Parts: sequence; structure tokens; C-alpha cells
Amino acid sequence: QVQLVESGGGLVQPGGSLRLSCAASGSIRSINIMRWYRQAPGKQRELVAGISSGGSTWYADSVKGRFTISRDNAKNTVYLQMNSLKPEDTAVYYCYADIVANTLLRDYWGQGTQVTVSS
Repeated sequence: QVQLVESGGGLVQPGGSLRLSCAASGSIRSINIMRWYRQAPGKQRELVAGISSGGSTWYADSVKGRFTISRDNAKNTVYLQMNSLKPEDTAVYYCYADIVANTLLRDYWGQGTQVTVSS
């Protein structure tokens, strides 16, 4: 059984920084794309950033220049470094991964971690 477990959320003042982590565990053969999404109250879930197995990255326009996604393939972990945080970044952040477990490729989601940006 594969699990994604996020950590690193919390309360931070505007302009501050947080680093989110998402570790995959279980019978993993390989991990393809890994992504971070977020969902604010009353809004749809939106893609924040993604990273391929080869390290290619992409970002939502709203976070470009402020957020950095990275991954450690040896640890099956993806990170999201968030700098210059704004109140509008407040949301539950979810990680997502395409994982080959045993012989099956499917997508997995983490349980979410709350990020609150407020003074």
C-alpha cells in the first residue's frame, strides 16, 4: 500500500517562508510526476507546481518567483519551498504523485497540510 504524507504547514506572517514536504512510502517501483495543489475555502483545488522525474518544473503564475518545487528521488520525497508568502496563499496544500507500485501505475494524494498566512 502506497501512502503520501505531507508535513511542514503552519501559521506564518505575510512575507514569511515555509517548506512543505511530502514523502511517499510503500511498495514503490518508480515515481513519475509529482505535484503540489492547494484549495482555499470556497474555491476549487488548483495546481501550484509540478516536477517531472527528470527534474523539469512548472508553476502557476501566481507563485512564480516565490515558490520552488524540488524532489529527492532517493527519499521518494517532494518539497515546496514557499517564500514571500501572501494572505492569498492561505489554503490546504496537497501533494500528488503518479506512482508505479508493484506493476500498476496510478495517482495518489496526500491528506493535506494547512498553510495560513496572517498577521
